[in-house]
Amino acid sequence: MHIRFDQAELRYGDRVAVRPLSLTLSEPRIGVIGLNGSGKTSFARLIAGLAKPSSGRVTLDGLDTVADEKAARAKTGFIFQNPGHQIILPVIRDDIAMGPKARGLGADEVEQAVDAVLARFGIEALSSRRPHELSGGELQLAALAAVVVTRPEIILFDEPTNQLDLRNRALVKAAIDGLTEQAVVISHDLDLVADFARVLVFHEQALAFDGPGDAAIACYREIAGC
Repeated sequence: MHIRFDQAELRYGDRVAVRPLSLTLSEPRIGVIGLNGSGKTSFARLIAGLAKPSSGRVTLDGLDTVADEKAARAKTGFIFQNPGHQIILPVIRDDIAMGPKARGLGADEVEQAVDAVLARFGIEALSSRRPHELSGGELQLAALAAVVVTRPEIILFDEPTNQLDLRNRALVKAAIDGLTEQAVVISHDLDLVADFARVLVFHEQALAFDGPGDAAIACYREIAGC
């Protein structure tokens, strides 16, 4: 999958959220780091089609996120910073089943798709549980399963290890590392993206660095003064 920005800019009135940006991303794992308010989440929202560029273009394998909005959106899935907010049904299995049902699959196909994605992430035991009964890491995996079952080609994560303990962080990292889909990971957890081949550093709504994880982290530490 090729994610391409062609002088794409995002503004909200007079406020600049992402300065004009041109780049192409094709790596399996792409990290995005930077200070709060630096443009990281706005950048990811442009990829997911949750925000439309004020000027320029964003394309996913040639599909314009504005002109080809529906087809482009179908290629992406977004895991929000609080995954509990995107699990809307009271039972995990029912929530995961929403995606296949929306795609028009029959009842047997829906059951097969849900069983397969639960098995893929090793969370069969969560199937009949309720969101409030899950740990933070389990919520992330349940939200990830609900996204993956819709068959996106790109999955975007917004702070997937935020406030997780070591065990739950390890669960989430293993899930991200094992994805066959392309992943774009926004994170303040620098260890999470340290081994990524490509990490983007944003600063003051602009791309400040683009390179391997260790060099990107060094750049970020210099910007942050620590």
